[in-house]
Amino acid sequence: MNALVKEWIQKAEGDFNSALREYRARKLPNYDAAGFHAQQAIEKYLKALLQLHNLPFQKIHDLLALMELCLPVMPELEFYRELFAYLNPFAVTFRYPGEFVTKEQAKEAMKALKILRPMLRSKLGLSTE
Repeated sequence: MNALVKEWIQKAEGDFNSALREYRARKLPNYDAAGFHAQQAIEKYLKALLQLHNLPFQKIHDLLALMELCLPVMPELEFYRELFAYLNPFAVTFRYPGEFVTKEQAKEAMKALKILRPMLRSKLGLSTE
């Protein structure tokens, strides 16, 4: 595993921990941030997988587009299309005024994160913890 793949993983883990922290906060939880960081963690894991296999990708935040690029090396991702689609809006939509993530939406984002993260980590040869 090269240094760039490791850096994508490190950044993904940073977003994973930020998502957990914001979702679990007892005082002033930021559900917008929890959803954003859940999406970002999965985005970075997909980019780590692409980097590992030397598959080119653009600077995009679209999880469905990144998933499509990963299908040649991980076709089982197709079964999780709905989870990628659910997380997609957290990258941009909720980052602007007028849109707020509810506690229930954040809960669903965390569920998606907890399903997708171990699978992607496994494919990268990492522990699923």
